[in-house]
Formats: sequence, C-alpha cells, structure tokens
Amino acid sequence: MSNTNSTGTMDPMVELARLRAENEALKAKDAKRSVLTMKVSDKGACSLYGMGRFPVTLYAQQWEKVLNHADTIRAFLKDNQSRLAVKE
Repeated sequence: MSNTNSTGTMDPMVELARLRAENEALKAKDAKRSVLTMKVSDKGACSLYGMGRFPVTLYAQQWEKVLNHADTIRAFLKDNQSRLAVKE
C-alpha cells in the first residue's frame, strides 16, 4: 500500500499521522530536557543537569553558598527583570 494518492502527492491522513507522531516525539524530548537531575562528578563535585547544554558543577560548599543567598538572588532577578534575557 502506497502513502501517495493517484496524483503522486502524500495522502493527507498519512501525513497527519506522521506529523502527530513527530510532534509527540518532540514534546517527550522537551519534557526530558526540562527535568533537573544531579550527579556526583569523578572529582566529588555536584553536577546539576537540565539547565542548558552543559551541567552546572559546583562543590558542596559552593552550592551551600549559592543556596544561602537564594533570597538575594531572587531579589536581584526581580529588580533587573527588564534587563535580563529569557531563554526558553
């Protein structure tokens, strides 16, 4: 059975099914990418995956320092919201 009709063009229903499957695959890929995961590196640091192309890797003391300043960081982001870029 061919995926083309008598005029040689793609059958619309077959094309629709293909596009729906492609769309679902892209959604699943995006969902996987947005999940944050952590791993201990070979050197004993904590790597956070899911923020971008590369992990964010800091040692435990560095993570503690960042986390202790969470309120300051949030206030800074809020105060500078109009100047900050948004990456989807």
